[in-house]
Amino acid sequence: MCPLLEHVSSCLLSRVNIEAVVLLLLVYYLVKRCRDRDNIPPGPRPWPVVGNFGGFLVPSVLQRRFRRHRGRAEVENPVVALTEHANVYGNVFSLFAGTQLIVVLNGYEVVKDALSNRPEEFSDRPDIPAVTIMTKRKGIVFAPYGSTWKKQRRFCHTMLRNFGLGKLSVEPCIHQGLATIKTELLRLNEECGGAGVDLTPLIRNAVSNVICSMTLGQRFHHEDHEFRLLLGLMDRGLEICVNSPAFLINIFPLLYYLPFGVFRELRQVERDITVFLKDIITKHRETLDPENPRDFVDMYLLEMMSQRAAGQEDSSFTDDYLFYIVGDLFIAGTDTTSNSLLWILLYMVLYPDIQDKVQAEIDEVVGKHRVPSLTDKGSLPFTEATIMEVQRLMVVVPLGIPHMASKTTEFRGYTIPKGTVILPNLWSVHRDPSVWDDPDSFNPARFLDDDGKLFRRECFIPFGIGRRVCMGEQLAKMELFLMVTCLLQAFKFRLPEGKPPPPLHGRFGLTLAPCPFTVCVSTRT
Repeated sequence: MCPLLEHVSSCLLSRVNIEAVVLLLLVYYLVKRCRDRDNIPPGPRPWPVVGNFGGFLVPSVLQRRFRRHRGRAEVENPVVALTEHANVYGNVFSLFAGTQLIVVLNGYEVVKDALSNRPEEFSDRPDIPAVTIMTKRKGIVFAPYGSTWKKQRRFCHTMLRNFGLGKLSVEPCIHQGLATIKTELLRLNEECGGAGVDLTPLIRNAVSNVICSMTLGQRFHHEDHEFRLLLGLMDRGLEICVNSPAFLINIFPLLYYLPFGVFRELRQVERDITVFLKDIITKHRETLDPENPRDFVDMYLLEMMSQRAAGQEDSSFTDDYLFYIVGDLFIAGTDTTSNSLLWILLYMVLYPDIQDKVQAEIDEVVGKHRVPSLTDKGSLPFTEATIMEVQRLMVVVPLGIPHMASKTTEFRGYTIPKGTVILPNLWSVHRDPSVWDDPDSFNPARFLDDDGKLFRRECFIPFGIGRRVCMGEQLAKMELFLMVTCLLQAFKFRLPEGKPPPPLHGRFGLTLAPCPFTVCVSTRT
């Protein structure tokens, strides 16, 4: 061989060998980092580099699996797979997203121990790339735990209470949305010719308008094109973040900027929601009357002005924080409650005997002509128990909002390193056979005592637990009670003739939504 060619070949082979060695060392380092952390909880073996969440690979945990239900195949809810892993690895087990350690907490005692008994260690929020890119770690849902978050949450809670949060004064606002639902249901049911009505747009609009009235000082018509588009974008954005290849942004953040597919779609969703909300905030600023604040946004703007006047230049009350808080309130106040209500109505269709019992109780206590009120709540125990049982079976935020360990700590015999993502598996809490008899069955009576009175159970936590518990819990309970009682007082719900019931695995995004379904309604006389 020519000496020159021999020299070139030798150089190329050496370069290839060096790159191969470097690559092997990198893979070894990543695998070792995943496996050899001292005393972390056990868990399934991760893939090199991508961990347990392979995305384009078949993930070792969140794979699409099938089971038999009511004589047909169903795609299994991915949270069921996580819950089953507790049977193998214990109630505290670990996964990896890339090299990010994730610890999943299963069962009420474990979840309570971490989030209620040790809040200073497990109340922080992780820096998840997809979430951080879109929220800048501001607001009240995804913001880090600390003094700034405490001030913002305290202010939000106080101001929202002033505008009706958890108070009877919000009842007329809820009834206003219900009046629209009733009118539109009758019209759409007549037009559909027995094919069934999709409840989702009407329910989402009515629920969203409650938080919009308190936060933005306005309601939106159910046929408002921009508002309906916004609700659709919000739903799609949540689904993309969790249930599509966009999940890989959390492992490779630069994927967010790819100019195609779900990555481009996610950026467009973010832009459209931003334009809508910022336009509303701008209009509030232009029309602000300090003597007559109309809503939460006005009160926040006044607080910003007050702190600036007092010389607090480093105040966390800023335009950016306001925008992200409004976004949090809008999304959280719409998605969770509307999905809960849709699940309840779906279960009423699937279990007509329970629907009959709820309606009989409403007829006996309220009658058929007086509109139900929040003051009737204590007199309708079976209705309340039915709402709670659906929330138990189909907790709409099954993994809560991710927490993070703020420091390295010992927990249940394991070492949880600082920065570990903590997932409280609320699904496992509500399906735990050690605390719930026949946990997979639908049985509202489990929330009633021997005298038929409501029996509240400590391990029922659909809104979470600890310092990060859902701020809108009381409002959500009020909305669910009024909407369920008013709709079941007025209508009988059933599946369209010849249509099979929808599968119950749901659509898994940040929240668990029912699969699409339609209903036929008939007026009760």
